[in-house]
This record gives sequence, C-alpha cells and structure tokens, in this order.
Amino acid sequence: MKGLHRWWEHDVVENGRLPLACLLFGFIVGFILIRISVRLIRKQVRWWPGNVRAGDVHIHHMVFGVILVLGSGVTLVTLYDSSSGVVGAVAAVFGVGAALVLDEFALIYYLRDVYWEEQGRTSVDAVFVAVAVTGLLLLGFHPLWLLDINDFRRDPGTAERTLIAAFAVVNLLLAAIVIAKGKIWTGLFGMFFPPLLVVGALRLSRPGAPWARWRYGNRRGRMRRAIVRERKYRRPVIRAKIFLQDLVAGSPDVAHVRRAAEEELVRTVVPAPSAPLPTPHLGSRKIAD
Repeated sequence: MKGLHRWWEHDVVENGRLPLACLLFGFIVGFILIRISVRLIRKQVRWWPGNVRAGDVHIHHMVFGVILVLGSGVTLVTLYDSSSGVVGAVAAVFGVGAALVLDEFALIYYLRDVYWEEQGRTSVDAVFVAVAVTGLLLLGFHPLWLLDINDFRRDPGTAERTLIAAFAVVNLLLAAIVIAKGKIWTGLFGMFFPPLLVVGALRLSRPGAPWARWRYGNRRGRMRRAIVRERKYRRPVIRAKIFLQDLVAGSPDVAHVRRAAEEELVRTVVPAPSAPLPTPHLGSRKIAD
C-alpha cells in the first residue's frame, strides 16, 4: 500500500497526471455502467428503464456520450488553469462521455446497429485500446519516445520541430490505417513501437474490418484471402477455447473440438457488412400532375 501511495503522490499527482487518472476512472466506470444497463434492457428487466426514445426514434447512448464529451471538453479548455480537483472532476465526466461513445464504436464504423452482432466486438476492442493507451500514458509512456534519443525533443530548433510534427502525423496516419484494418492491438502497441504500424499497414485487413468493406468489396480474391488468413490464425485459439470448455464439462473430445471450431470459424469470420444503400432525396422524386 505504501508503494502504491508513493506512486500516486509522486508519479501521478506531482507530475500533473491527476486529470488523466480521473479520465481513466470515469471511462472505466462509465463503460461498466452502460454495459450493465444495456444487458438489463435486453433482458427486459421490469424495474430497469428501457431505451430512450423520441417518438419512434431510438436515441443511442452514443448521443449522450457526444454531449458529455463536447460539454466537458469545452469546460476543460475554459478552466484549464483551475485547480487540479476541478480539472480532474471535469476530466472524469469526459471519460464517462468517451465510454458511451466508444461503446457504440461499431455503429460509427459500420454505419449500422451491429451492437449484438459479431462486428459489435469492434466496440469492445476500441474500449480496451482506449483503456490501455490511457493507462500507458498514466504510467509515463508516450508515442514519441523514439525522439527522446540524445534529448532530441529538448529545446528543439525549427528543423527538429518539423521532424517531430512529421513523425507524429505519420505515426497517427499509420495507426488509423492499422485500426481500420481491424488490428486493434497492433495499432495500440504500434503507437509506442512504430515498426509494428508499418507491418500492420502493409498486411491484409481482417475480413470484418471497415478497411475490408471499403477496399475489398469488389475484390473477391483479396476478401477470400483475408478470410482464409483470419481463420488460419484464429483456428488454434478457438480450438484451445473449446477444448478447455469440454475439459471443464468433463467430456474432452478431439473430433468434437475440431468440428466445433470449424463451425465457429464459419459463423464468426465473415466479410464486413456491405455499406448501406443511399437514401433517395425527396427532391429527386417525380411529382405527379
């Protein structure tokens, strides 16, 4: 406990990371609460409030998250020089709002409500990445650590500033491509180890990722390769999971493990959903005389 207290006082509070810690705390609490809420709603528990609606329109909790993020973001910019307690409290609200948004990250990605479908796992991956990145920042890691060699970032000149900015932009662009390809954890760790981003950006996209929908929609050969590759790498993991389940149940069977694994691969490793059809504008309709 003393070591934890010393770390909190020295590394977090004294280094000005209290708002970041509050943001992480708010994010985790917000995610847990909204996941509990949606499961209670899905089970139609009588004593729990249902979905929020405006007439026939279902208002997703992402909307409330956007409102919280915008409101707390403006407040943070306005009160940036306030006491650490005030800034920390607002940062916690920002974290709650961010959790509500990222919990429906798959809806933003696919422009479809895939919350309970296989593609809905993208939201969970996005949440885990956000927690991991914030945790690494809280521990003192940062994406531009390579530039700390020979104190490169200390008192830089114009050339050094330009190089730092270019490095950061390229790093972010590569991370965005890798994450769009569905390689969430590669994108995360690649932010702190850039060679991973280069490898991830050059490799095939996962078949259920937005990149595959955008780039492989009319390229069946590449989509087929992505599916075969994804099943190849996921097959051992799924077989191990099913074997453990059978072992716990008391009836391990190698033939059943292989058969069940292939069935799960066929069911879960699927192409990304197609883009929604464009809605015709009212003005394009012909008006009868």
